[in-house]
Amino acid sequence: MSEQDVVLFQELETASGKKIAVATLNSEKSLNALSLSMVELLLPKMQQWKADPAIAMVWLQGAGDKAFCAGGDIRDLYQAMKAEPGQFQPYVSEFFTKEYSLDYLIHTFDKPVLVWGNGIVMGGGLGLMAGASHRIVTVTSRIAMPEMAIGLYPDVGGSWFLNRMPQGCGLFLGLTGASINSADAKFIDLADHFLPHEKKAELLDKLLAVKWGNTVALNHQKLTDILLDLEERNRHLMPASLIRPHQDEIAALGRVSTLQQAVEQIQAMPGEDSWLSKAKASLQYGSPITAHIVFRLLQLGQSKILADSFRLELGLSVQCGKLGEFTEGVRALLIDKDQQPKWRYQTVSDVPADLINELFSSPWCADTHPLSELGKVEN
Repeated sequence: MSEQDVVLFQELETASGKKIAVATLNSEKSLNALSLSMVELLLPKMQQWKADPAIAMVWLQGAGDKAFCAGGDIRDLYQAMKAEPGQFQPYVSEFFTKEYSLDYLIHTFDKPVLVWGNGIVMGGGLGLMAGASHRIVTVTSRIAMPEMAIGLYPDVGGSWFLNRMPQGCGLFLGLTGASINSADAKFIDLADHFLPHEKKAELLDKLLAVKWGNTVALNHQKLTDILLDLEERNRHLMPASLIRPHQDEIAALGRVSTLQQAVEQIQAMPGEDSWLSKAKASLQYGSPITAHIVFRLLQLGQSKILADSFRLELGLSVQCGKLGEFTEGVRALLIDKDQQPKWRYQTVSDVPADLINELFSSPWCADTHPLSELGKVEN
């Protein structure tokens, strides 16, 4: 497969003469992991579609039936960080700059953007989905931000959307990397509609028959109306929520004043179901440094505008690339697969505040920040 084939683009003619633009992440073997090549194809194409009056809406999907996108393709990041440990890596900065630019574009896209979030939607995949205007989840949707396990943190806008969930949910999911289903995604506002995966072709047929116009707001409403009608007829197939049985305990996390309290409360949560047990185990496995980053992000994020959130995250991600915790996490989970990461610190209480302060200090001044123009010009 050539680099040009990692994303497939189509423009489908509708009954109105307008077009539906379709982008398919085409790396089924990697569960459509988001590579730099994918981002470099998607970003200019999305900008082109945004400006093209013939395009009524955009549809993003993943190849195959297993995943929309299982996260960022971080093996190249690992090699760059491993080659020069303790150094700021140009490749790391380039990857995250372009990825966050694409995520921001989707958040601020005026035309409808539908993401078909079937199967696995994690990390970088959630970054693509979170900002879409119409986010579809299915019976098999499994959504997570599992960066605790690799010594990174929930980026791709996590500092924005984790803060806008029901009380305690952002902190719980950020610290545990717990996987959620379609019912949960709707509950915490990471999804808008539920449909069975088998209804995708039917939905597309209906959209091709729509009389799309030139009024963006009306086009949004036309798409919403079709999705609401299909959802109502299939709502009974949606799985039971995994979060709701623990909602009171999770909400209590919103009232803690320290990270140590949050960790202790999660580990003490009652219930023996496998979902909660896995969440507790993931918290125990994950990087104590990442836990501090998550806690700080939840404290900072509410006061930030979207563009500032991505600027903050870019600096933080580049700092994580320099630190070495991210490198070690990837090694243990994906390279050597021994699942025995040698984290710098054993517990959250061991992590010095000065280290976290350093991670949150931007490597750039405001004028030279790679995302300095983000949000300044809105088309």
